[in-house]
Amino acid sequence: MTTLLRVLLNVTGSAWLALEVALLLRDRARAKGSTADDRGTRTLNFGLILAAVVAAGVLTAAAGAHSPLWLPDARTGGWQVVPGLAIAWLGLALRIWAIATLGRSFRTTVEVDAGQPVVTRGPYRWVRHPSYTGLLLIAAGIGLADGTWPGLAICLLLPTVALTHRIRVEEAALAQTLGAPYRAYQTHTKRLVPGLW
Repeated sequence: MTTLLRVLLNVTGSAWLALEVALLLRDRARAKGSTADDRGTRTLNFGLILAAVVAAGVLTAAAGAHSPLWLPDARTGGWQVVPGLAIAWLGLALRIWAIATLGRSFRTTVEVDAGQPVVTRGPYRWVRHPSYTGLLLIAAGIGLADGTWPGLAICLLLPTVALTHRIRVEEAALAQTLGAPYRAYQTHTKRLVPGLW
């Protein structure tokens, strides 16, 4: 991987980290983000996603020139970095769009306000959890850019496990608090991938 591409990968990771820290600070400043109904999902998400991204980077750094861990031609050509970065930035853009669409209702924890409307505009037209789709794209893009099979697999698997659990917890809270309007919304939208799941 060229120095420029490595810098771009580091900038991507830094931009993502800055967004997540800003969201935590925003919750704290607004006295939101209670973990009472969260069941530890914020910590689990952060831990597993961070572990996946760090593991992918460590595998890349540790893989020898002729290691079977590399994606085809990744070690010599670095072809995977540009599409990996594009996927990560697409995920970052989707996450920001989803957060902006929810506005004040977005939190880093599972916390639903009584009377909160069911949002069906923006990316919520197609999926119920587009900010999580964005997180998965970010992690997958970074895993691809790093260039090893196990790194990519870890960046796909660990965040998916964490977010699947988070979605179950969050949807139970949304259905309980928002009632019939949310349950109706669930019937015509998928969780993460339009038309699939």
